[in-house]
Amino acid sequence: MNQAAKTGQQKKEAAIVTGASSGIGLAVSRRLAALGYEVFGIGRHFEALPSTEDHAFHPIVCDVLDTEKLCACAKQIAAEYTVRVLVNNAGVGYYGLHEELSPQKISELVRTNLEAPMILSQQLLRHLKQQRGYIINVSSVTANASNPHGCAYGATKAGLSSFSRSLFDETRKYGVKVVTIAPDMTDTALYRNADFATGDEPESYLSPEEVADAVEYVLAQRDGLVVTELTLRPQLHRIKRKR
Repeated sequence: MNQAAKTGQQKKEAAIVTGASSGIGLAVSRRLAALGYEVFGIGRHFEALPSTEDHAFHPIVCDVLDTEKLCACAKQIAAEYTVRVLVNNAGVGYYGLHEELSPQKISELVRTNLEAPMILSQQLLRHLKQQRGYIINVSSVTANASNPHGCAYGATKAGLSSFSRSLFDETRKYGVKVVTIAPDMTDTALYRNADFATGDEPESYLSPEEVADAVEYVLAQRDGLVVTELTLRPQLHRIKRKR
């Protein structure tokens, strides 16, 4: 039995964020910590985090492809804290002609971008029903577009968006809010495997903090109002080709 249960104290509200070691996940984790949540950030490595990181942010080293460890982490957190927010943010991107993708890369895309969010949502759903909590899935504008040179990536994000819509209809009567945030080009490491990067002008990309703004906006709505889908786009549509 955890210490809170032994003493009769109310468990602290917690948020779980995947892909929390950098980019959008780190920005969202910091924002949730500032909002008063105990934040459990799941990522493969956290070496770049400063030693002055908010004490309410708890890094957990775990690859979301390690299903057994991922489920164990979720169960342990839910046993010790009141989980109110789940942010499925971890993502990987591989781009290029589909015939040039390896089976291993296709599997990694599907498992990271779609399977892991579905599994974590399933593991935590009973807790989130009790708390009338939030599942926030970070999808992409590619979910609703044709994606030559990114067929598999776009398909996984389309699947994630579809999952979000269906899960909301399944769980809305229990008070669960299932939300899709679909950012366009964002200044993160997602494009490290691509032959392109964000444009040079600030108006041509989003910042991770702007996606965190969207998460805060979703959480700020009154109980009874759900912002189910948010699309974020920069003013300019420009990319930069890598040499």
